[in-house]
Amino acid sequence: MADPTIGRAPTDEIERAIEAEFRKRPAVHAPRPVNLAPPSVVAPALEMPDYVEHHEGATEIGKLSAEAVVREYEAAAKEIEAMGAELIERVTQCETMTRNALAVTEELKDTAKRYREEAKRVFLQIEECSQISAEVRKTCIELKEKIAVPATIDRLKPKKVKPESP
Repeated sequence: MADPTIGRAPTDEIERAIEAEFRKRPAVHAPRPVNLAPPSVVAPALEMPDYVEHHEGATEIGKLSAEAVVREYEAAAKEIEAMGAELIERVTQCETMTRNALAVTEELKDTAKRYREEAKRVFLQIEECSQISAEVRKTCIELKEKIAVPATIDRLKPKKVKPESP
C-alpha cells in the first residue's frame, strides 16, 4: 500500500495540527457559563497580507470569509515566526552558557595544575624534612657513641693500683 505521507508538503502537518487545535475549541454556538467573563480577543489587522488578492467574480461573502481565514493563518504564521525568534534567543543563551562553561573549564584546569604543583612542593618538603631528621638521628647516635665510648674505655682499663704506703 502506498505511503500517504509521500508527496505531501511539510505544511500539511502544520495545517493538521492547527485544525486539531480548532477542533478542540468549543463550538461558537455552545452555551457559555454565566459566571465567566467573555474571553478577550485581539482583532486581526484589517489589511490583507500581500501574498493574496481577490479574484474577479468572488462574492462578498466569499471575499470576507477568505479574508478572515487568511488573517487567521497570517496570525498563526506570525506566532510561528515568534517561536523561531524565541528559539534563536534560547540558542544564543545556550551559546553564552557554552562559552562560560568552557571558560570555567579552563579555570578548573588551572586550579588543578596549581594543586599538583603544591602537592609536588609539599612532597619534596616532606622528603627533605625526613632526610634532615634521619641525618639528625644519625648524628645524635654517633655523638652518643662517642660520648659513651670513653666512659666504657675508662671502665675497661685496669685501674692502677697505688702502692700502699708503709
